[in-house]
Amino acid sequence: MFGSKKGHKPISTIDSLIGSATQIKGDVEFSGGLRVDGLIRGNVIAAKGEASTLVISESAKIEGEIHATHVVVNGTIFGPVEVTEFLELQPKARIVGDVRYKTIEIHLGATVDGKLEHVSDEAKAPIRLAASNTGAKQANGS
Repeated sequence: MFGSKKGHKPISTIDSLIGSATQIKGDVEFSGGLRVDGLIRGNVIAAKGEASTLVISESAKIEGEIHATHVVVNGTIFGPVEVTEFLELQPKARIVGDVRYKTIEIHLGATVDGKLEHVSDEAKAPIRLAASNTGAKQANGS
């Protein structure tokens, strides 16, 4: 039962590297491991249904949405971030945008200018979350 779910284990190898002198304008779709040291002006999206790891280094900057199973940030992101498994915000991480995550680790010095939203396996749909929040308010108000 435990450990058999797809996507729980991060990819330990980096298959692709976007170097510090590289600037990309447009969406980046990847599978496996991707490390970004440069600038991306576009969305960074991992292949659906596959485990993925995105590493955003201290010198990296992404202006767009991010969707992946595992993400490690030490650079700057301008846009929403959705991580289906594990998000690590290292000391120089800066996110300007809303963040959805299942598990998060935030190091001292990391900043998020946006909403942090925990998403569990049982309640991934925003409709369910809104319904449960409404129910909680009614229960507390009674």
